[in-house]
Amino acid sequence: MAITLSILTSKRDMMSLSPLLQQLNPISTPKYLDTVLDDMIAHGYRMVTANENGEYLAVSGILVTTKFYSGKYLEMDNVIVTENHRSSGIGKILTDFITELAREEGCETIMLDAYLDNEKAHIFYEREGFVKKGYHFLKKI
Repeated sequence: MAITLSILTSKRDMMSLSPLLQQLNPISTPKYLDTVLDDMIAHGYRMVTANENGEYLAVSGILVTTKFYSGKYLEMDNVIVTENHRSSGIGKILTDFITELAREEGCETIMLDAYLDNEKAHIFYEREGFVKKGYHFLKKI
């Protein structure tokens, strides 16, 4: 397996991933991405992709920022491995790459959110050294 890892910074490249992003968040249509990506990119949002022979196998958004309780951290956002490539090592390759990137960028911590019912992802993240620390609350206004 010859996996290529890339960091995407352009809106056009990120928008091309809409079908993959919709696997986790159906709201991620091209129209929706067009409305949110400018603001996200302005705040440093990027995407890391894993592909093989031009086919995207996995993606994770990344954003570096700082909070009191964590110090400087890299947030993994919308981590998706295509269904037919799960349990094949792609997630570990992606996570290892992002971990090294976080170190290079001076981060103390990596954070992510995983849906409560995504138990297979919880098992994977715990195996990769992530620790459940709390709940992420959301209030629509």
